[in-house]
Amino acid sequence: MIQGGMIQRRVFLVAASSAALSACGGNVLGLGPQDAGSLYPIRPAFPAGSGEKVGWALSILRPDIAPGLDTERMALTQPDGSMDYYAKANYPDRVSPMVQQALLDGFEASGRVDAVAPEQAALHADYNLVTEIKDFAAHYTQADGNPRVVVSLTAKLTTTHGRVIVSSFSTNQTLNASANSAGAVAQALQQALGIAVTQIVNWALTAPMPMQQSVTTASPAKPAEQLLHDATRGSNRLPPSP
Repeated sequence: MIQGGMIQRRVFLVAASSAALSACGGNVLGLGPQDAGSLYPIRPAFPAGSGEKVGWALSILRPDIAPGLDTERMALTQPDGSMDYYAKANYPDRVSPMVQQALLDGFEASGRVDAVAPEQAALHADYNLVTEIKDFAAHYTQADGNPRVVVSLTAKLTTTHGRVIVSSFSTNQTLNASANSAGAVAQALQQALGIAVTQIVNWALTAPMPMQQSVTTASPAKPAEQLLHDATRGSNRLPPSP
């Protein structure tokens, strides 16, 4: 009886283990990583530019972004205005560093800035490029229609010393996706981002060299006795004779 009970217990454990495996994916392979779907890199290509080089160095800060867009998932807006995401459609990185890389690529391709780097590089820069991602998603007006993509960015050029805003710029790019699919949306987003980055680069390159703090050219400080004399000058003079 004891031996039979042990056999029944083993059968029960095997059955329980099989049920657990079935819940994880149907077989032993189901214990591995789940299907992550397709990755859609968004990295526009920029043609090599030319022109006179600027004399300043630039640090590109990580863009600020709304929480709903700060993700590796491809965002969309439903016809009722609610936000959602494409199933099994992801970017290789979060949107914020992805846009930062596109900005870096754009400035480097221009060939006009010898010293440009992301803020993580701790470059000794003259200007900071501060950006905010207002929109980076597909927008549907009808559930089964082709969406339009929107890439909306604001940019500010600030001095690294004093954080003075020198200039600001906004760009809003809207393109229609060629199909109702994640792949078509990714292609349209890449094109829209490329246009937006090109506009930001062209705007920023018009900035002059930051003004350096003026060096004081006043005469050396006077001794205290001289200052006192200057302050009381004339008080010890005799009144004019009548």
